[in-house]
Amino acid sequence: MTWIMAILLALIAFGIAVLLFRIEKALWTSLGAALTFGLVGYAVQASPDLPSAPKAMGAANTENTFDIVAARREFIADDERSRADALLTADAYAQRGRYIDAATILAGITSANSEDFEAWIAQGNALAEHADGTLTAPALYAYRQASIVKPDHLAPNYFLGVALVRQGRLMEARQIWREALDSAPEGAVGRAGLEERLSRLDTMLGAMGAMNAAPPQDSAE
Repeated sequence: MTWIMAILLALIAFGIAVLLFRIEKALWTSLGAALTFGLVGYAVQASPDLPSAPKAMGAANTENTFDIVAARREFIADDERSRADALLTADAYAQRGRYIDAATILAGITSANSEDFEAWIAQGNALAEHADGTLTAPALYAYRQASIVKPDHLAPNYFLGVALVRQGRLMEARQIWREALDSAPEGAVGRAGLEERLSRLDTMLGAMGAMNAAPPQDSAE
């Protein structure tokens, strides 16, 4: 799998830095963390197992590889979809990187219908993306409101975990994802995807531990 190759490349890069360039031991942790955070972001947000597809010329939002609309739909069943027509407009804004415009529209939807589960998820995602992935208080509020509407649903805690990962709070994200899987029914929409992402995260955490536990390099001095 592509993501396993990415892990191997990161470990090779770490080994070269330590053994060939003889970086100081004090820098090993920082180097390992930098490599692992990059891998975790790739593992959580990318879809390396999907076949590639040509990108349309001039497509919007080309720098953002995390499609928050597609990611949301992975965790929302057909019968859970929002009935608000304005959600389509909000999605269009979000896919063009206009997150605050999307969040404004979504706030109108949730104000009119506080039971609109998908709109709460979309609002949390738009607010988090507007803050460059940071879990702000408004984004957290939106995810919590979604959890109130559907307490055992995977989506709120999945996206909460994504935000934590992007902030480097890996163990918190892992705990939230583990607890979400434990409480969700077996046939829950998105369960397989979250199980795979949790497995990737565990692998990355193991890689970080391996990097930090690398044997000391004898000094030639």
